[in-house]
Amino acid sequence: MSDDGISRRQFVTAGGAAMVAGLAGCSSTDDGGDGGDGGGGNGATDTMSSADTVKIGVLEDQSGNFALNGTPKYRASMLAIEEINNDGGIGGRQIEPVTRDPQSDNQRYQELTREFINEEEVDALWAGYSSATREAIRPIINRNEQLYFYTTQYEGGVCDETTFAMGPTARQQLGSVLPYLREEFGEDIYIIAADYNFGQLSADWVRVLADENDANIVGEEFIPLSESSFGSVINNIQAAEPDFVMSMLVGANHASFYEQKASAGLDVPIGTSTAMAQGYEHKRLDAPALANVYAGVNYMEEVPTESNAGDGGLVDRYYEKYPDEGEYVNEEAETNYFSTYMYKEAVEQAGTVEQPEVIEALESGISLGTERAPEAPEGETIELDGATHHVDHHMWVMRADEQHNLEAITDRKIPEQFLSNTVGCDLREESEQTQYTPVDYFEEAQ
Repeated sequence: MSDDGISRRQFVTAGGAAMVAGLAGCSSTDDGGDGGDGGGGNGATDTMSSADTVKIGVLEDQSGNFALNGTPKYRASMLAIEEINNDGGIGGRQIEPVTRDPQSDNQRYQELTREFINEEEVDALWAGYSSATREAIRPIINRNEQLYFYTTQYEGGVCDETTFAMGPTARQQLGSVLPYLREEFGEDIYIIAADYNFGQLSADWVRVLADENDANIVGEEFIPLSESSFGSVINNIQAAEPDFVMSMLVGANHASFYEQKASAGLDVPIGTSTAMAQGYEHKRLDAPALANVYAGVNYMEEVPTESNAGDGGLVDRYYEKYPDEGEYVNEEAETNYFSTYMYKEAVEQAGTVEQPEVIEALESGISLGTERAPEAPEGETIELDGATHHVDHHMWVMRADEQHNLEAITDRKIPEQFLSNTVGCDLREESEQTQYTPVDYFEEAQ
């Protein structure tokens, strides 16, 4: 809707009793009524005749600094949409994808988000790789009460009534790999992180986890996203002599760190929540750049589950659709993929595409499992926590050797913890649009 139009929650309160049974929803393309509200809540009759499709917006970077990360996200969304449509759609209605390339530009993201909400009137929106992008568009999404899926692993803490953060949080990712490295290699940690919201808050989580695991921070550096020269950083790490490094570097420029550390002979173990799983550096860079790197992830192409790597699994289906040389099914690709299936489940449960009712269905808890493959490639079940709008993920520690072969070291289910256990976020009981940070609750993060 436009910013001064009737809200979806007001619309449902006023007219929900009149909605007919079965999957329906106001037309995404109907130009009648009293003006679009971005999600089919424009006052049209909620019947099957008012719309033939479910309109999904997909804004993922296919050019610019984040293209390596965003292109697999976009393609996995298209794969899930194709599969769902071939299997009868959502409640008998085909998904109509609406897509653009935001070009890794946050101003363009803002423009396209407004367009998708107010002109395209998408029923649900998937958008953005970086946390900076999410925070650039979230005020627009909040004003318009747009159902929004953010699918990148991220720093955590977003408690937002219309945002569903489907990727693992820093506490889940770093909480899988840091305790393992502490046990295996020692207590002294050096932090290197991207110099923006994600990297800074991830570093806070490293400090919290270090305290919880009796470890010490012996140094930390924050690197601008434009930086690609790491000589001084490598020298500082060598001088500090840590037992291991925790790296939260991001984007194409930062990949240079791994090549340069190998050339410099820096062989200290490196734990990460970003490398390999997102930018697939172990595929793109020459060995041994990623040797002795340990990634805490919910998914990589190499995750050894039957529904992922088995015959006919997600990897096979992805490459059948996208046989490009050099492609990779990255962590966010799997999140875009399964979240599309979760949206399908929620719409069919709600019996409508009206966004408040779909949100209510999502908040009831959606679970995908390997017994219903292909929806849960990362392993066991993927469960959406309705209170926090986050996911309890199956987490892996994956290690690259000298030849960049990957080995699964550990795996276990790690629930979302910060919002649920520490903050007490429950969006089913109280509406919020807040991002909480570790410094609000942990002295170690300050």
